[in-house]
Amino acid sequence: MSLTVIYIHGFNSSPLSTKAQQLQAYFSQHKLAEEQGCQLFIPALNHQPAVAIQQLQQLIEVTINAQPAANILLIGSSLGGYYSIWLAQQYPQCRAVLINPAVYPYRLLKGLLGENQNLYTAHKYQLSTEHIAQLQALEVSVVANPQRMLLLSQTGDETLDYREAVDKLAAVEQRVTAGGNHGFENFVVVIPEIFDFVTAR
Repeated sequence: MSLTVIYIHGFNSSPLSTKAQQLQAYFSQHKLAEEQGCQLFIPALNHQPAVAIQQLQQLIEVTINAQPAANILLIGSSLGGYYSIWLAQQYPQCRAVLINPAVYPYRLLKGLLGENQNLYTAHKYQLSTEHIAQLQALEVSVVANPQRMLLLSQTGDETLDYREAVDKLAAVEQRVTAGGNHGFENFVVVIPEIFDFVTAR
């Protein structure tokens, strides 16, 4: 099955993050592009939620315009999971795998207003109440087509309470493992499960 995969990184992260690099390595090792015609995109997202969503929408729409019957897999980590939930409601071509997703990021980020710095690029910016409002505008109160989503959470997440995602996404298939951390320990081990989730549907 031809598949377009979009990895959506989290807050103050980048395509240089560990999971992004592990996913890219998996793609190369299994020759998914050469042998199965799959594509992998790992965009560097703007710190402004409204701009980040526009970046992702443009990428999705370019893919759909080139291939109307496209199969698109969003792999969203943390804040990227929040974006993925919203995007999956907008585009029926998208399935979403949510990795320790932030389901109420505007609550958490209210405590981080002021100067912030990207962990990978060292880019500094001011996190403002406008950013919070942009996040709130992307809230999905009721998840439609939950069968197109998979939640992967670890109970040892030190940044987010994993139970928030479990409760919010109760209708979604869930795989919750004990321990771990916010970065999702041993992510490389679950990458085959992620592709199995897509190909089984």
